[in-house]
Amino acid sequence: MKNIDWKSLTFGYVKTNYNVRCYYRDGKWGTLEISSSEDIPMHIAATCLHYGQAAFEGLKAYRGKDNKVRLFRWEENWKRLQLSAETVLMQPVPRDIFEQACRLVVQLNQEFIPPYGTGGSLYLRPLLVGSGARVGVHPADEYLFAIFAVPVGPYFKEGFKPVKMQIVKDYDRAAPLGTGHAKVGGNYAASLRAGERAHDEGFSVTLFADAKTKQFIDEAGPANFFGIRNNTYITPDSHSILQSITNMSLRQIAEELGLKVERRQVRIDELDTFEEVGACGTAAVISPVGSIQDRETGILFQYSKNGEAGEWSKKLYNYLVGVQYGEIPDKFGWCTELPCE
Repeated sequence: MKNIDWKSLTFGYVKTNYNVRCYYRDGKWGTLEISSSEDIPMHIAATCLHYGQAAFEGLKAYRGKDNKVRLFRWEENWKRLQLSAETVLMQPVPRDIFEQACRLVVQLNQEFIPPYGTGGSLYLRPLLVGSGARVGVHPADEYLFAIFAVPVGPYFKEGFKPVKMQIVKDYDRAAPLGTGHAKVGGNYAASLRAGERAHDEGFSVTLFADAKTKQFIDEAGPANFFGIRNNTYITPDSHSILQSITNMSLRQIAEELGLKVERRQVRIDELDTFEEVGACGTAAVISPVGSIQDRETGILFQYSKNGEAGEWSKKLYNYLVGVQYGEIPDKFGWCTELPCE
């Protein structure tokens, strides 16, 4: 076991032993390669550098209560990477290569899986980029698929405590018929300016309004938005919102716990009707939201008066994390056990 202060881990980069790589060349995918290098040789005219042919994923492996290692819903990440590849015309990664790469990178770096009880996990970052050279605007003829792994702690420094959110209307993360539904690099580049400004102004996360009307809730920065009202879990539905695997899982858990589920357009003026609000994604799982302020109008929506997450957010979080750490039976078949020591 590595000499790491596991309970002090943040969500950041830590050097581990190995990453795995595979190239698409001459019309076919090659074999997986193991590398200890943190660098990728890249042609100066690679399409990922010029034309944005770049997509990535995020998933986690957990050391469970029974000391088993569980990989959470990797197949859904593979499906979403397929969608991203199709969106920006990249060569999709075959399912067997994706699965083999996930298994291999966890096994090669298993000494970096945080022990049970520390609240950490091993975060896997698959990426798919156009590595072939182009000067004209065309898709590449060569692609690189790779996965690296890092041990991580909470995404937000607050952990599972309410954060402050800021509504943004003067920047757009994605166009209505653009790439917002895919996990491609350009979406995140478009969110950076608003996100950094929000941090400078004392907020942990941004909440983007829809690009067309500015009347509906879109993506919550790096995560999906949800609100709870009248025993109903409500989350936005839009072509410009990333299809969060965590949100998908929470909707199933919500129904299991007796909540109704609505996935639909959500108006910004509904914010004052919610009893609880949160942001959800692989990195943060759930970040309960204590307050939301509209930067344009100054209107403040308050959800946490005692500095604690709401009861439904706690139940949803505890159920999902319980499945991931093997504390709760995996009745949905979400976890894949890996042969790690």
